[in-house]
Amino acid sequence: MPGFSYFKQGVVNGMNKARRRSPLMRRQAAYGIAYITPGMLIVMAFCIVPIFMTLYYSFTSYNLAQDPTFIALENYEKLFTNTQLRKALWNTVIYVIITVPLQTLLAMFVANFLAEYLNNRYGRFLRSVIFIPTLVSYVAAATVWKIILADKGGLLNEFLALFGIQGMNWLGDQKTALICVSLVAVWKSVGYFTIIFYAGIMNISVDVREASIIDGATPRQRFWRITAPLLKPITYMNATLGIIWSFQAFDIVYKLTGGGPFNSTSTIAYIIYAYGFQDYRIGYACAIAIMLLIVILIIHLIQQHFFDEKEE
Repeated sequence: MPGFSYFKQGVVNGMNKARRRSPLMRRQAAYGIAYITPGMLIVMAFCIVPIFMTLYYSFTSYNLAQDPTFIALENYEKLFTNTQLRKALWNTVIYVIITVPLQTLLAMFVANFLAEYLNNRYGRFLRSVIFIPTLVSYVAAATVWKIILADKGGLLNEFLALFGIQGMNWLGDQKTALICVSLVAVWKSVGYFTIIFYAGIMNISVDVREASIIDGATPRQRFWRITAPLLKPITYMNATLGIIWSFQAFDIVYKLTGGGPFNSTSTIAYIIYAYGFQDYRIGYACAIAIMLLIVILIIHLIQQHFFDEKEE
């Protein structure tokens, strides 16, 4: 049968070619494994293993001086009766509500303004200036803002005094401390999100923008009906990063207020630090950390479900 013989010959030729390529493919696979192994080891050592260690210690009583003692769910039971933790959770939620929408919307508006009106050398200079706070560490930024917001001799109060306005203790008042911390965090991170939004706007097809201009769309109409809808994936990513970072807020709180006054600015991350490295209740701090991880995962799933529904 000629057809079968041709088929058999084709199979044999294919197998011979595969045998000839197999040493090269094996070398390529070995090179790939060698390249990713260091990164995987770093991820395992500093991300995966600490998560499982935290989970283990959350079921123990551990103070660094003695060996961990297994106490089952006792740490988790205490979470529901801890008023200080509830206060920190509420402060964190308020912090997230202030920072995430404000920095996301502000970054989007600034990026659209730069793309629409300052797509030139002045715009490049302004983008660099806006991005500078992102390069500064939270500790350095908080130190500068602590001087600005100081009660006596603070730059903000001195500036208000020039206009006859009575200054106040911005970081020492329970009503304003958390708001000030949140606004400093927005100032610190808005440049980062602005650059991401700007890159997304620049990736929008020029034909779409030119067609809207020909149709007589105003800049406001182009933003709300073209730019904003096309930036939904980037907006989702920025909002997700903002929520995760806000729930992990520690440096700025530690340096600006130390959780005060009267725990009015203490966040979940700061409470974890306080219990773990001030009270040396490592097991209890790990239980709070696991709770924080679960909360972030739930919020992320809700946000993703909401975003998927909007996309449909």
